[in-house]
Amino acid sequence: MPASATAEEVAARLAARIRRRPGIVLGELRIDPVERRVTRAGRPISLLPREYALLLYLVRQGDRPAGRSELLAAVWGLDFDPGTNVVEVHVSRLRAKLDRGFAIPMLRTDKGRGYRLCVS
Repeated sequence: MPASATAEEVAARLAARIRRRPGIVLGELRIDPVERRVTRAGRPISLLPREYALLLYLVRQGDRPAGRSELLAAVWGLDFDPGTNVVEVHVSRLRAKLDRGFAIPMLRTDKGRGYRLCVS
């Protein structure tokens, strides 16, 4: 930055840099990993830490479904089935938060294969 820059110019450059901060965008879903903020169509979505981890994992899988045992290992760090419905409960809660108020659901279940995020 030039030494002759005014305070307004410095502030404008900093604001522009903040706006360009990298984020994850999937259709109308936006994830700011720095701030741990999630929005869909500009509407903020409040997620618990495990729901956020589950969402990030599903986003990273792209269009590929993630199965129950895969999610247990990746999100919960378990290499065995604890015999509970912990995955189903968290997916259900995440689905409710992501899709509430929207006509087209993003979090889908591929029967017998797993869960995935879809952009329609």
